[in-house]
Amino acid sequence: MRIGELAERAGTTTRALRYYEARGLLPARRAVNGYRTYDEDDLRLLHQIRTLQDFGFGLEETRPFVECLRAGHPEGDSCPASLAVYRAKLTELDALIEQLATVRAQVAVSLLRAEAQLPRGPEPHCEFSEVDQ
Repeated sequence: MRIGELAERAGTTTRALRYYEARGLLPARRAVNGYRTYDEDDLRLLHQIRTLQDFGFGLEETRPFVECLRAGHPEGDSCPASLAVYRAKLTELDALIEQLATVRAQVAVSLLRAEAQLPRGPEPHCEFSEVDQ
């Protein structure tokens, strides 16, 4: 298949495919007429790349998965290098979750402090001028 068809089937752009090719993630095969040619294996590579990117993996982080597929493995995550990337990503995500939990706790404390300072009684009415809106 040609680059336009591959892009359409993979849900991406020809520009992205050329970028992946330049980065060495997508093989660059040419027909006699000079057009790029691709097959179903290339489509599998692209689905692997796109899925991992949707999960938040950087393009370079997809390389071990792509290399695993290109080596003939049935899945891109059936190689030790891919598993190492999964582990590193989980460590990164755990750190981000911890940071978010810390920020959430700080915001909750600020909310409680602010609520405690509100006057008791009927809810005050806030008026906004046209400039404030």
